[in-house]
Amino acid sequence: MTVASTPEIESDRQALIALIKDEAVFHGDFTLSSGKKATYYVDMRKLTLDHRAAPAIGRIMLDLVRDVEGVVAVGGLTLGADPIANAVMHESVHAHHPLDAFVVRKEPKDHGRGRQVEGADVAGKRVVVLEDTSTTGQSALKAVEALRREGAEPVAVAVIVDRKTGAQAAVEAAGLQWLAAIDLNDLGLAPQ
Repeated sequence: MTVASTPEIESDRQALIALIKDEAVFHGDFTLSSGKKATYYVDMRKLTLDHRAAPAIGRIMLDLVRDVEGVVAVGGLTLGADPIANAVMHESVHAHHPLDAFVVRKEPKDHGRGRQVEGADVAGKRVVVLEDTSTTGQSALKAVEALRREGAEPVAVAVIVDRKTGAQAAVEAAGLQWLAAIDLNDLGLAPQ
């Protein structure tokens, strides 16, 4: 269980937890992006793209990354990180702590400038990789590799929901800080 830094952020977090439980946890037989099997699926895209949840997600995730020294931009592997990065970017302006956003494509474009990282110029800058949920951490680490090739300095991975299935260990083994807003205990779910 995690706790936010202010009563306002904790209120946002509790409201988001309730929305996740009510609308984004599905039970059945699922194959996760990692290839692992699970009996439940936390579909955060239902909420990262929802007007009721997106502002709170922006505030919660900004609260997580705010104290990571020198960070100037947030983003991650498309599609999961895109709405989170935009929510954080917008909330950061309101909080007078502006951060830019970037998108990491799964593969470099084969036309135009051939870029894999779009948006904010990340070369020589400290950045945080965002994810909606994480099982093994491999999606985040793929984004980290692409960012490093662009000359960025990824320093942390921040997730909305930590499935508690090894992602933290993988990310920390890569020398990055792990930050999570919500874990399975908060949702009343068991790791699988």
